[in-house]
Parts: sequence; structure tokens; C-alpha cells
Amino acid sequence: MAKKKQAKAKEPITIRFKKLANGNQSIYLDCYVDGKRTYEFLKLYLVPETDEAARIQNRNTLQAATALKSKRIMDIANGKAGLKKQDASKMLLSDFMDAYMNLKKAKGQSVMFANQVKHVRQHLLDYAGKNAKLSDVDKKFCLGFIEHLQSTNLSEATNHQYFSVFTCAMNEAVKDGYISFNPVTQIKNEDKIKRPESHREFLTVDELKQMMQTPCKNEAVKNAYLFGCFTGLRISDIRALKWGNIYMDGEQMRLRITMQKTRHELNQPLSAEAQMFMPVRNDKKDDENIFDLPTIASIETGLRKWATNAGVKKHLSFHTSRHTFATLSLTAGTDIFTTSKMLGHTDVKTTQIYAKIIDKKKDEAVNKIGALFK
Repeated sequence: MAKKKQAKAKEPITIRFKKLANGNQSIYLDCYVDGKRTYEFLKLYLVPETDEAARIQNRNTLQAATALKSKRIMDIANGKAGLKKQDASKMLLSDFMDAYMNLKKAKGQSVMFANQVKHVRQHLLDYAGKNAKLSDVDKKFCLGFIEHLQSTNLSEATNHQYFSVFTCAMNEAVKDGYISFNPVTQIKNEDKIKRPESHREFLTVDELKQMMQTPCKNEAVKNAYLFGCFTGLRISDIRALKWGNIYMDGEQMRLRITMQKTRHELNQPLSAEAQMFMPVRNDKKDDENIFDLPTIASIETGLRKWATNAGVKKHLSFHTSRHTFATLSLTAGTDIFTTSKMLGHTDVKTTQIYAKIIDKKKDEAVNKIGALFK
């Protein structure tokens, strides 16, 4: 007699979708545990797949939802669902940092941030040892961790970033109910690791004119760089820019893209100067790239040679085109909030760095005038 095939155990959590009025689909988890059904809406959304960028975005979103589903199933299997505070006191700090890293990955955080969490975890192990518990983290622990970071050969900028990641992790521990408050809040500002003054290399108007008038061995690199100077787009977005991202809004040419770094949509007008450096479309299709660029290494080498030939004595990378756009916009009188939107910044504080540069230039200009009368 044939052996009856055993039924596969049903998973306790299922990914489901809810269609929204705007055409997007909200992703949620249908959880059935111990005879009780609950729903967890993930604040993740699928968008209509109108182009390749939307398909990539949906693929990444589904991967994030699947990772969250797997984590919830593991929580159930390990008996961690509904973890009580007294149980949390036994949690190893290194295990919590692992869980925090996985959570951020599942929510679609960048690989760079996940790597930073990994480095912070290792520094915590070096500082406190493998047996340190989450409940050991208090004001004294935090001050000691600051001293540990400052005793390394890392730059002040990296130390500041690592301690910021640690602070965010402790905020997450509070939200999850593992600890009652973040002990970092007990530390005085003067005792925290300071963010070093940021340096932004950019081209002045005269330098930009010199670059425009100087030939470059690879014209595609020259056009893409100058296009960046008049749009503020990152190299990753210029590489991904397709003819389908460009459209006419009345008499105004505009671009609409999902930025590679932040996954936020950017919709902005293209100035006449920006359009000057776009190649002729001819019969190119919507899904074809606008700029045909070599490797990043080749681009950077080409930029340096081009700058040298133009007589520009600055160490140029492609990101200087973005800095140039920001400083040009603010110098021309564009308000900081509009400039922030055009750069795709999620926090206007990031844009304020450029405003400080402009203020410094104004100070220098005023002081030069005063020097004429000495």
C-alpha cells in the first residue's frame, strides 16, 4: 500500500496585498499564531510597473517584505514574540545589534548603513566583550564607548557616524520595549563626538566656464558632468537616466526619476543650460540610456585630466558637480528649501552645509573690500 504523502506544514505568516485608491498596493502580513489572527501593515508599497525603474523598486520592496516575514517567523520559532522586559535583560548586546542590522536591511536600508552597523557591533565587542548585555548599556557605558572610539585610528567623521548608529540602535531598543529609555540622552552635548566641519569641493562660475570651454577626451563624460552641474543629479542617477524619464510639461522640459540612493521620486524642471549637454535623442527608445558612460574609475581619471587641461587646480570627482549645482543655486538666490528639494535631500540640514559655504564666501568678499582701504 502506497504511503500517504505528508502534508506540508502551513507557514504562520503570509504576505498579502491591499489595493489602494492611487493604484499602489499596500503590503501586509497575515499572522495566524496560537489560534489568533493579527495583521501587520509594513508601510511598504508596490507601484504600477510603468517602467524598468518601477519594476526594480517593486522587486526590492518585495525582498524587504519577505525578509520581514522571515524575521517574524523566526521570532515565533524562538519564542521571542511578545518578549517581556525582564527577558530582554538577558539579551546579549551583540545579538541585539545583529537583530537591528537585519531589521534595517528588511526595511530597505542601504547596504552602506548595514555595514556601519556591523562595524559598530565589532567595536562594541572590542570595548565591552562578548558577554555584554543590552541591559549593561547605561550612561557610564556610553561615555566609555565614546572614549574607545576616540582611541582608535578612525577619523573624527567616522567616529561621529558610528556613535550616531549606536544612538539609533538604542532608540530602536526603546521602541521595541527592551529598555525604558536611551542612556545616550543623559550625556551632555560637549561630551559627545562632534561632527567635523564638512568640506564640499565645488567649481566657481569662472572655473565652470573654463571647464565648459575645454575639450575632454571623452565627450560623454564632459556632457554628463556638466549636466550634473546644472541638475544636481548623482552619478548613479545620471547613469540610470533614460529617455523615458524626460517629458514636456507645456513648454517646460522636466525629468522624473526614482533616485538610486534614497529610492525617493525626484521631479524637477531642466534648465536651458542642462539641456545643452544632453545628447540628441534621434530614434532612441524610452528604455535606452541618455548618457553612455565608462566605468567610475575611467570617469574619475578623465575628469582629473580634463580639469588639469582647463587650468582648474582642484581635486575633482563626479560628486563635485552636485556640490557645484547646490552652491550655484544658493548664490543665484534660490531659497534653501527649494534647493533642498531639487537635490532630493530628505533633511534640509544637509543643504544648510552649502548655505554656510555661501556665507563664508560673502564674508571673504566683504573683508576683501575692507582691505582696499588699509
